[in-house]
Parts: sequence; C-alpha cells; structure tokens
Amino acid sequence: MDTKLTLKLNKSVIEKAKKYASNKKISLSRIIEAYLQSLTSETENSEFEISPFVKSIATGVEIPADLDYKKDYSDYLMEKYK
Repeated sequence: MDTKLTLKLNKSVIEKAKKYASNKKISLSRIIEAYLQSLTSETENSEFEISPFVKSIATGVEIPADLDYKKDYSDYLMEKYK
C-alpha cells in the first residue's frame, strides 16, 4: 500500500534530484523509496547501490574533510604486502 510522504528539502537539492531521476528514467519517489528500503533492510539485496559516503552519513560515521583516501589506501597496501 502506497502512502503519501511530505518532505521539506532545499530547493536546489530537489531540482538536482528531479534532473537526476529524469536522466535515469525513474521517479524521484522510487529513488527515495529504494534508498529508505536499503537503510532499513537487513539484507544487502538492494536495487540501487548506495555509495559509501551516503552510507556513512546514514550510519553517523564521520569522514574527515581532509581525508586523503589514496594515501590511506596506499599505506594500507604497503603494510599488507610487507
């Protein structure tokens, strides 16, 4: 059963999201529904892949603004393959 939901978002975010949905040929409602489903689902069987950055926002994990992921990954590989 579908139920209406009203959200208050920044106008520019809404416009960008509508453009994105149009380019992907899917409704904005469906994108939001899939995102919310992925957040609340116990399994990883999601129709849409959620980026690690978006997942970090959803889980409360903070990503430092000055994160150098290439250096961190390089350091990790160097340590792993010593």
